[in-house]
Amino acid sequence: MKRIVILGAGTGGTLLANKLVQALPDWAVQVIDRDDAHLYQPGLLFLPFGGYRESELVRSRKGLIDPRVQFTVAELNRIAPDEHRVYLQGGARVPYDILVVATGSRVTPEATQGLTAVGWRDNAFDFYTLDGARALRDRLARFDKGRLVLNVAEMPIKCPVAPLEFLFLADAYFTQRGVRKDIDIVYATPLEGAFTKPKASALLGDMLGKRGISVVPEFAVSEVDGAARTMKAFDGREVDYDLLVSIPLHAGSEAIARSGLGDVGGWFPTDKHTLQSRHHPDVFAIGDATDVPASKAGAVAHFQGDVLLTNIVRHTEGQPPLPEFDGHANCFIETGHGKAMLIDFNYTTEPLPGRFPLPAVGPFTLLQESAVNHWGKLAFKWIYWNVLLAGKELPLDHRMLMAGKWA
Repeated sequence: MKRIVILGAGTGGTLLANKLVQALPDWAVQVIDRDDAHLYQPGLLFLPFGGYRESELVRSRKGLIDPRVQFTVAELNRIAPDEHRVYLQGGARVPYDILVVATGSRVTPEATQGLTAVGWRDNAFDFYTLDGARALRDRLARFDKGRLVLNVAEMPIKCPVAPLEFLFLADAYFTQRGVRKDIDIVYATPLEGAFTKPKASALLGDMLGKRGISVVPEFAVSEVDGAARTMKAFDGREVDYDLLVSIPLHAGSEAIARSGLGDVGGWFPTDKHTLQSRHHPDVFAIGDATDVPASKAGAVAHFQGDVLLTNIVRHTEGQPPLPEFDGHANCFIETGHGKAMLIDFNYTTEPLPGRFPLPAVGPFTLLQESAVNHWGKLAFKWIYWNVLLAGKELPLDHRMLMAGKWA
């Protein structure tokens, strides 16, 4: 029996495995991951503010994967595409006919000089890990005055809107506690403005300004002095803080680097439209692991999964892949006080105002705050666990559609 091996049981790897085992019943599907703990990463944003309990964010990977899929807990050592096999730590070898790289991304706070030295998890935190979000929750509960600085070390990062959401939620959190007037909130970003897309950046930057959140643009952090509570940029500028929330440098899987297959950041070279490896025709990739210029977010992995399912099935039939992925991403942006905004965009089209997913009635509004959008964001957790990961169909096209949008 021919075999499809998927490296990684995160969002992309899990949903694709569940789709493939249904579409290709004559093929064996195997998923390999280092542990059996699947983390609902969007929930990490809410954990520091008491919005979720830790128990709501972690489930067994095995329980989320179709029982017809072989799930293996093992550490990946390297990929040998010329041999059509992968090597696991300890020497075990796994052959494949088709390989899917779904190894995700990882945060590397140690890559920024001084960040994980004096003050780490005391007055400097991340919230992109469960340990970091938990520690930050406890610190925020005791933070009553001073300067809170959120810094994005460098792009790309997982969920590019999450830093903005944190700022909006922090503003609401401190307002509700009655201490907002005593807290200065600063956003130090390597971008020219609040976001990567110019029109959305202008709107979001205006929203930050109205909430009294300062933006320090083009701030490329070079080092952190935890004792002095100061960040320094490569251009010499400094930003002082009492509490630092860092979005650390991101990198691809170390196994990709060991295999000599990644770029300088460890991202896997992938055709941005077909999701096939640019160098190895029997290898495909999905989600954060790729180097495609799309957001590293769960919605993107969902849309990629639809395209990849078609292209892998075509590959088993000896047909060329279709260039169907257009970089489609949509993201709810929590803006605090029970409201949220929704953006929908792709490689070539910026976020536009309108309604989604139905042109006339929505119910979600694009580039506009609403309570409905907030409830949509919260409802996504149930959809994630019960529909998205299961590989079930969602009433959303993998392509970005212009219906319901206006310039």
